[in-house]
Amino acid sequence: MSDYVSHKLWGGRFSTPTAAALEAVNRSIGTDFRLWPFDINLSQAWAVALWGAGVLTLEESKTIERGLAAVAQKLAGGAQPLSSDEDVHTLIDRMLHDEVGDVASKLHTGRSRNDQVATATRLWSMDACVKLDAAVRTLQQVMVDHAAALEDALMPAYTHLQRAQPVSATHWMLSHFWPLERDRARIASASRAAAVLPLGSGAIAGCAFPISRVLLQGSLGFGTISQNSIDAVGDRDFVAELLFAVAMTATHLSRLAEDLIIYGSSEFGFVQFGEAFTTGSSMMPQKRNPDALELARGSGARAIGDLTTLLATLKGLPSGYNKDLQDDKRVLFDAVDMILLVLPAVSGALQEIRFDAKRMRKALSSSMMATDLADYLVEKGASFREAHAAIGSLIRASEREGSELDALPLDTFKSAHPLFGDDVLDWLEPARSVARRDVPGGTGPAAVSSQLRSAREALWPVAEVARGNELILRAV
Repeated sequence: MSDYVSHKLWGGRFSTPTAAALEAVNRSIGTDFRLWPFDINLSQAWAVALWGAGVLTLEESKTIERGLAAVAQKLAGGAQPLSSDEDVHTLIDRMLHDEVGDVASKLHTGRSRNDQVATATRLWSMDACVKLDAAVRTLQQVMVDHAAALEDALMPAYTHLQRAQPVSATHWMLSHFWPLERDRARIASASRAAAVLPLGSGAIAGCAFPISRVLLQGSLGFGTISQNSIDAVGDRDFVAELLFAVAMTATHLSRLAEDLIIYGSSEFGFVQFGEAFTTGSSMMPQKRNPDALELARGSGARAIGDLTTLLATLKGLPSGYNKDLQDDKRVLFDAVDMILLVLPAVSGALQEIRFDAKRMRKALSSSMMATDLADYLVEKGASFREAHAAIGSLIRASEREGSELDALPLDTFKSAHPLFGDDVLDWLEPARSVARRDVPGGTGPAAVSSQLRSAREALWPVAEVARGNELILRAV
C-alpha cells in the first residue's frame, strides 16, 4: 500500500486509505495510457516554461527533460503500467522519479491534472484528425478512380427506392464523394477547435507563476491560447466536434454501404463484390457476403452513440472540471478507433468492386423519361401542370397495356396531348435525357466532367499549415 501512496499526485490531506471500490472505478490508466506520448511532450514543454519562470534552474530543467525522454523510450519499448498507477499522469510521474529522483517532484509546480489532461487530449485529437483526413482521402481517391472509369455508363437514380430518372454512373459515384469532402472540412474544423492551449490554466484559476503561455503554445503547436481558465479545464466542445465529425463520416459510410449492398444483390446486379473483403456462409457454399460494408453500415449507430454519450454527460455539468469528464476519452477513443478501422475496410471493399455497365443500362426503362415528355410539351408551349396530367394519362395507358411507354402507338401520345409530334419517341432515349441535364451539378456529360475535375482538385495535396508556431523549445 505504501508504494501506491508514494506515487499519488494527491492525498496529503487524507489519513485513511482510499476504498478499493473507489480505486477500481477511479483508475483510468486502462483508457488514458495511450496519451503518454502527448503527456511527455507537454511535460517537457512545461519544464522549459518553469525554467523561463525562474521556478527551475537550467540544470533542473535539462535533467527533467532528459528524464522524460528516457521514460518515453521505455514506454515506446513496451513498459506497462503498475497496479499502483492511477492514470497516465501518475505513471509518468512515477517513472520520472525512478529516472531522475526528487527533482521530478518540481515538475508539477503550477500545473494541475485538470489542465494537463485537457492539453494531452487536445494534442491527441489534433493528431487523430490528421489520420482521419488521410483515411477519408484514400476512400475518396477510390471513388474518383471508379468515377473516371464509369463516365460512359448510365444507371437508374432512385427516390423513395423507386426508379426515378437515368443518370451518369459517374454522377452517382461522386454523390458519395462530396459528403466525404464535407466530412474532411468538419475534421479540419475539429482540429482547429482542439488547437486551443489550456496548459497554464491550473486547476481552475490559472498558474501563479509567470510562465509564458505564448511559448507553450508555439512549442506544442497550438493555434491559440484559452481565454478563461475556468472554461479551459472544463471545455470538451472540441471532443464533441470531433465525435460529430466521426458520426457524420460513419453515417455517410453507412449510406454508401447500403447502396452497394443493394446494388450487389442478385435482384439488382449492378456490382459484383470481390473476394478479399467479403466472407462466405458456413452453410451455403454459393454465398459471398459483403461483411465489410455491413459492418460499416452498423458502425454509424456506434458513432452516434458515442456522440450522444458525451453530450448527455456535458449537459448536466457545472462549470470547471468535474470527474465525469474522465469518461470523455472512452467515447473519443472508441469512435476514432472504430472509424479508422472501418474507413480502410470500405476503401478496400469499394476498390475491388466491379460495376456491370450493361446490367445498369438494362435497368433503365422508358417510363423513367416521363419528366422528359413533360418537358417536351412545355417546350411546345404547354404549362407544366397541363403536361404533367397528359403524361399521367400515358403512364396509366402503359400500365393497362402492360408495356413500357416506348411501346405505345404514336396515336396514343397524340391522343394524350395534341402537341405531341412524330419525334416524341426520341425523347424516351436515356442518353438524351441525361444529356439535357447539363447544368452545373447536373448529370449531363459536360457537367459531370467538370464535377470529376473538381473532385480530383479537392484531393490535390496542399501545403501543410502549422497549427501554431510549432517552435522547438528545449533547454537540453
